[in-house]
Amino acid sequence: MYPIGILFSMEHRKRNWKHLLQEHKLLQLPSACDALTAKMIEQAGFPAYQVGGFALDGMRFGFPDMDVNRLGEKSAAVADIIHACSLPVLVDCDDGYGDEKNVVHTVHVYDDLGVSAIFIEDQRSPKRCGHMGGKTVIEPQEMVNKIRAAVSARRSADNFFILARTDAIAVNGVDDAIRRSEKYLKAGADGVYVEGPRNMKELRAVGRAFKGEPLALSILEGGGVTPWMPPDELYSLGFNMILYPTTLLFRQTRAMMRALADLKSGIQMPPYDSVTMFEFEKIVDIAYWKAIEEKALPVGERMRQAVNKIFKRIA
Repeated sequence: MYPIGILFSMEHRKRNWKHLLQEHKLLQLPSACDALTAKMIEQAGFPAYQVGGFALDGMRFGFPDMDVNRLGEKSAAVADIIHACSLPVLVDCDDGYGDEKNVVHTVHVYDDLGVSAIFIEDQRSPKRCGHMGGKTVIEPQEMVNKIRAAVSARRSADNFFILARTDAIAVNGVDDAIRRSEKYLKAGADGVYVEGPRNMKELRAVGRAFKGEPLALSILEGGGVTPWMPPDELYSLGFNMILYPTTLLFRQTRAMMRALADLKSGIQMPPYDSVTMFEFEKIVDIAYWKAIEEKALPVGERMRQAVNKIFKRIA
């Protein structure tokens, strides 16, 4: 029996994102930038998570989210992350990494890894973080072609959810973003992700246009353009997937800055500001790996160690 987060293949991971939405109604999706973060998201009780480009580029590669990396580097990093966690995962696929051919290849790569859902956006390459300035978008028909290619490439509509993201609000306004999203749904996308509503008026307009559909939104804490709101209020507006690309990354970064400053100043690590060795070993499933070591021992040695443990408890 595997513990949480030990080398899960696609057979062990729930992949039906539509059922997940039906079961939970609202999905809050923190972004994992490495395998440890994914484990902790699962152990915290979240039913699903995302691997977002902002956090992955920053933590794994030390890059800004400005299209420096492409599918090869990112899919290798994603494989490490999802093999450590049993939860369904939504993966950021940027612009699909090219035209329809590249989109089909991207779908095959992530389908083979056992990914539950992906999103593809209509930014023009080189793309950037959806909450940065300087974005441009492709023509709607180009995106429609990409969506159709993605839908035709997946093995199963039940096990591979395709979310179409538009970045058009910042470029052309909310009305264009809504029109584009309607076209993307008609092209076969399973849901839409409208990036960057800037105020309550735009949030209401998007939520009203797609209420009842799978509808995603990102809340980029620490500098995003979309105002923070409690998840239940966003759900009441019509949003049922809330992505948090930076929440964990920015808090991790601040914690590391404090730790490095303490080290440089010769300050001992405050016990309240850190997990203990025991807590960390529990997070990384040390009991599972110790059990493997014990099972590999000869029967006589295992019995001897078991007896020694009993006597230690008695003593």
